[in-house]
Amino acid sequence: MERMEQGDGLPELDWHALKAEMKLAAASLGIDDIGIASADPFTELKDRLIRHREQGRESGFEEPDLDKRTNPSLLFDRPKSIIAIAVAYPSKLPDPPKSEPGARRGIFARASWGIDYHTALRNRLAKLEEWLYARVPGVRMESMVDTGALSDRAVAERAGIGWSGHNCSIISPKLGSWIYLGEIITNLPLPPDTPVTENCGECTKCIDACPTGALVGPGQLDSSKCVSFLTQTKGMLSDEYMRKIGNRLYGCDTCQIVCPANRGKNWTHHPELQPEPEQAKPLLLPLLKIGNREFKEQFGTVSGAWRGKKPIQRNAIIALGNFRERAAVPALADVLGTDPRPVMRGTAAWALGRIGGDAAEEALRQAQAVETDEEATAEIARAMIALSLQSEHDVEV
Repeated sequence: MERMEQGDGLPELDWHALKAEMKLAAASLGIDDIGIASADPFTELKDRLIRHREQGRESGFEEPDLDKRTNPSLLFDRPKSIIAIAVAYPSKLPDPPKSEPGARRGIFARASWGIDYHTALRNRLAKLEEWLYARVPGVRMESMVDTGALSDRAVAERAGIGWSGHNCSIISPKLGSWIYLGEIITNLPLPPDTPVTENCGECTKCIDACPTGALVGPGQLDSSKCVSFLTQTKGMLSDEYMRKIGNRLYGCDTCQIVCPANRGKNWTHHPELQPEPEQAKPLLLPLLKIGNREFKEQFGTVSGAWRGKKPIQRNAIIALGNFRERAAVPALADVLGTDPRPVMRGTAAWALGRIGGDAAEEALRQAQAVETDEEATAEIARAMIALSLQSEHDVEV
C-alpha cells in the first residue's frame, strides 16, 4: 500500500495498514468493533441540536456548548481522525429472581448491568492507546466516554459502527444496539470508514412502544419525557409519569427490546459486564431504608448509581405503588411520616394512594395533619382524593 508522510511529528507510515492491524487487534483489547471517522465538524448534527434545544427537548445532562459537541477541533489541537469503538453488553438476565407479592423487585436497565461501563470502556481505550503508542511515535490522543463533549452516537455513525436507529440508538448490523460507545480523537491521519447504509426502513416498533411517547418521530427524542431520563431526575414526578415508570429503578430498555435488529442478541463474552441478578433486579422494600454506605457497597460499581441513592429510592417507592403492594404500606407510612426529604414523603403519599386500604388512608390522614411542605401536602391531598374515588367505585361495584 502507499506510504504517506504526515506532519505533526509523526513518522512515515502506511496508515491503511495500521488501521487494518488495529482492527485485527480489537478483540485482544476487549473491543468488539472499531471504526474510523473524519474529524470534520458535525454540521448536520449541530443543526439538529439547535432545533432540539429550540423545541425544549434536551435532558439537561448534555454539554451545553453546541460548538464543543460538534467541532472536534475545539476539543483537540489539529485533529486528523476519530477512532470509534463499540463494546457489546448482555441483554438477558440469567436465572432472574422472582418478583412476587411480599417480595417485589425493581429493575435496572441493561446498560447498568455489570461494572460501570465508563470504567470498562476507559480501560479498553487505555489499552488501545498503549497499542498505538507502541507503534506510532508522536501520536497524540484524547479518549472520551459518554461524559465527553462529543456525541458518541454521531461519531459511531460516521465511523461505520452502525446506523442511527429510529429509537436514537446506534444499531450495529452484527451487534444490534446492545453496545457501549467510546472514541479517541487523534492526530493520526487514519483513512475513514464508510457509514452503514442499512437503516430502520418503515419499522416504527420502538416509536409505538415508547411508554411516554418520548420518541416523537424517527430518530427524534423528547428527552424530558423519556423514562430513562425521568428515572435519573431527583424531583417529584407527575402521576402520569410515575405510572409509566412501572418498576424501573434506573433507565428504560423498551425501545431496544422491541427492536427487530436485537432479536436473539445477547452478549456474554465480557465477564465484567455480566449482571449480578440481585444487583440488577433488587428487592424494593430494603431500598427504602438503605444507608449511604450500604448503597455504595451494593450499587457503587454500576453506572446506575451515578446520581446517588435518592432517585433509586424514589423509584422504588413508585414501583411499590405501581405493584399496589399491600405489604409495603407500613414502610411507606414510615417514609411519609419520618423521611426528612419532601420528595420522598410526597412520592410515598402517591404510592399509598395507589395501594389503598384502611392503613394507607390512616397514614395519609396523620401526615396531612402535620405536613408543612407545599409539594408534599399537595401529593397527600391528591392521594386522599384517589382513595375516596376508589371507595366510591367499590361501593358501586
